Amino acid sequence: MKRICIDGYNLSLSRGTGIATYGRNLLINARELGYGTEVLYGPAAPRNRSNVLNEAALVDAERPPRKLSRKEKISRFKGALTSRFGRVAHSIQPSGEVIWPSRGGGRPAADRFWAAPELFAHASRSLQVYGATTPVVFEGSSEVPPPDVMHWTAPLPVYSKKTANIYTFHDLIPLRLPHTTLDDKSVFMALCENAIKRADHIAVVSETTRQDVMRILNVPEDRVTNTYQSVSLPKSLIERLERDVVMELEGIFDLGWKEYFLYFGAIEPKKNLGRIIEAYLSSGVKTPLIIIGGRAWLDEGETALLNQVKRDGGPNADRIRQYEFMSFPMLVSLIRGAKAVLFPSLYEGFGLPVLEAMRLSTAALTSTGGALPEVAGDAALIVDPYDVPSITRGIQALDADEALRTELVAKGLLQAARFTPEAYQQRLSELYAKVL
Repeated sequence: MKRICIDGYNLSLSRGTGIATYGRNLLINARELGYGTEVLYGPAAPRNRSNVLNEAALVDAERPPRKLSRKEKISRFKGALTSRFGRVAHSIQPSGEVIWPSRGGGRPAADRFWAAPELFAHASRSLQVYGATTPVVFEGSSEVPPPDVMHWTAPLPVYSKKTANIYTFHDLIPLRLPHTTLDDKSVFMALCENAIKRADHIAVVSETTRQDVMRILNVPEDRVTNTYQSVSLPKSLIERLERDVVMELEGIFDLGWKEYFLYFGAIEPKKNLGRIIEAYLSSGVKTPLIIIGGRAWLDEGETALLNQVKRDGGPNADRIRQYEFMSFPMLVSLIRGAKAVLFPSLYEGFGLPVLEAMRLSTAALTSTGGALPEVAGDAALIVDPYDVPSITRGIQALDADEALRTELVAKGLLQAARFTPEAYQQRLSELYAKVL
């Protein structure tokens, strides 16, 4: 059996990210294809003789930032300095004793874990300070062989010395829309160039990103494969009785079935929340707007109008509700019950919220930004993300026209079928065949 290992960099974050979702779906679908699945982590704790303690370190609670001692500073300096010479990853067998946090999605669909202490922290500092990337060697044996493919879920400053390396590029937003991110653009370019140099092959999640990678990073066409993405939703959530979802929405949020608009995602410039709020308030619709998303970066401008409306009070203050975090089952219920999902992002490498809305029989408003038209096809209302009146008209149309919403839901189910797990697995199989 061939074994696919992915990095656990995003999987280990306490709050889920789109790349973490990508990684989890990657493991699920690789397992369905018959591959062994593994994850490489970089925990803060050193290696221990106890397998249980080593596994516990992978999901240990994050400690609040604090001032480092002199000894810790020296250790960090040495780690970054020596990272270029390589790190050794040791194996961890899932014990069944460690209860993984459900908010992060539970234990990944992996047969085995690997750990190289402080791998990603040291590798990041090594790249930034010394311009050096970090090789990893898997401490394998005849009983526990190293993986056959190391699939990095993003361009990271790490590579495997003795296995095939695949890097996934989700987008080149720090280069295409530099004003929307706080990334050091030269460091980001170095990450991209390192990935291209080390990769046996490059995966992307849309044709838009594929063209960006080939054009901006000068990568030959035959080195880049578009797998798109899929969304794995538990049957228990998809098939849950509508009346139970209605009761949940009314009991927890005092919201009626198909009687609110929904935005969910990070609060950062490219998500365009500022224009969504302006367009929504301008529309004059009485249907509430529910916002679910934590603060990310450069969020002040995105929430300035909302904060002012909340401070001033009045009727508009009650039309918009904001929640920082929602459990995944509750988010699925909110998507199912929404009149429409609003996601007119400035640019996306894929756009999972649109696919999730279509999969859950909810109309969607999205934009011409990046790969969103690829994902939506003709199954969503598409607007210019920079044009507030265009977004306003879209909201008004979705609010007033039930026939339009019904048509979009029907088209959405057909469009979502292009991104089923089966279709994704076929594309993954073709990707891995290029390096195995």
